Amino acid sequence: MVGGGITGLSAANRILELSNEHSLDIEIVLLESSEKLGGNISTVERDGFLVEEGPDSFITTKPWGLNLASRLGLEDELMPTNEENRRTFILRGNELVPLPEGFLMLAPTQILPFITTPLFSWRGKLRMLMDLFIPGKKPRDESLASFVRRRLGEEALDRVAQPMISGVYTADPEKLSLRATMPQFLEMEENYGSVIKGMYQALRKRGKHTKSDSGARYSMFVTFKKGMKTLVDALEKNLPEGSVRLKEKVSEIARTADGWEVKTGEDTLYADGVIITTPSYVAAGILANTLDRGASLLEEIEYASSAVVVLAYKKYDISSPLDGFGFVVPRIENKTLIACSYSSEKFSHRAPEGYALFRAFVGGAINPENYRMTDSEILESAQKELAPLLGIKSAPVFSILKRYPGAMPQYSVGHLELVDRIRAEISKHRGLELAGNAYGGVGIPDCVNSGEQAAEKLFQTIHGEML
Repeated sequence: MVGGGITGLSAANRILELSNEHSLDIEIVLLESSEKLGGNISTVERDGFLVEEGPDSFITTKPWGLNLASRLGLEDELMPTNEENRRTFILRGNELVPLPEGFLMLAPTQILPFITTPLFSWRGKLRMLMDLFIPGKKPRDESLASFVRRRLGEEALDRVAQPMISGVYTADPEKLSLRATMPQFLEMEENYGSVIKGMYQALRKRGKHTKSDSGARYSMFVTFKKGMKTLVDALEKNLPEGSVRLKEKVSEIARTADGWEVKTGEDTLYADGVIITTPSYVAAGILANTLDRGASLLEEIEYASSAVVVLAYKKYDISSPLDGFGFVVPRIENKTLIACSYSSEKFSHRAPEGYALFRAFVGGAINPENYRMTDSEILESAQKELAPLLGIKSAPVFSILKRYPGAMPQYSVGHLELVDRIRAEISKHRGLELAGNAYGGVGIPDCVNSGEQAAEKLFQTIHGEML
């Protein structure tokens, strides 16, 4: 196993599960170049605060994260978002405007909240309602920006779609593949001839409108009481003693007569099969002498860098009521921040009584120049932009800056076809599998699924007669 993030840990765990099911003694070695497991997942306890430097939750509509937690016996550790104030704000000028109730990512499903919101101009509202009358097109892959402009207009893109989607994918909407990220919108156009009609019908099937339907549908997100590191720790605990090698970077992987040779700076290992869960550009480097064409394809997947700014304040020094889970920032506002999450409001037990904890985000594909600022410049800009929006009258109790260079793959138009070509090249090499957020989804459940699928394929290849 190459890579000790959530994908690699999930793959290793699935191999162990399969080996136990079939009473096999399989040796696993997990190589991780850094000094810890978990990849971008990083939970820190500080002065009574529980800080997530990376992902703070995962979605439950994709079952793989919940299923893994269940198999690990972590159900009692799961915790939903707080029930109150499940709403998102969007920055417009110097004001945080709530996303209208019933507005789902791209379009409205309730008329009155949409008509009365100050988020859009009357011209913008009328243009969005034209989606009900614009004929649908035959489904094809296109960028998010192209789709939203065509169906809902420029204002819908600038004010909602771009900031909401950038908050998830840190992506440029002009390049982001709709088919690879949100194919349901293409399906709505095909089945109903309208995004608004499609969303309304989807809500009817689910039952009734609720406040949780506004924004990112936070009721569908869960975390662990003691932070996301709970999942990493449970997976690590399951691994056999001595199977993990930290600070061991893989330099090359090559075929041998009956398997694979894995070279690191410290050692050369031999294996029947290998699963690589690193970023695709890292995989390209270590497979350059083996894949050739495949390595070139792996390098075609672009990545963006982002940073997380954690800020803690005394609530006494904040005049805003903090009656939501956070806000997103449209690119047209020309700010350093792209989003901010109110961690202490979103989940319980994240800050001591009388304190508030925020996570602000910088960089991504649309603002790479802001990521390149110095640490002090990012911290200063984040505090300066938050202060007037939230009525903050003091310096933070503490601040943390965590950078994630080249961590977020960009699913550009044609991404699915590119992944198909990569997998075709990989399939020519028995006992080699790729997994990770570069291929089939960027969220934690997607990474879990990717790792487990790779493990099952490898097990089938090597021990197919057992299945």
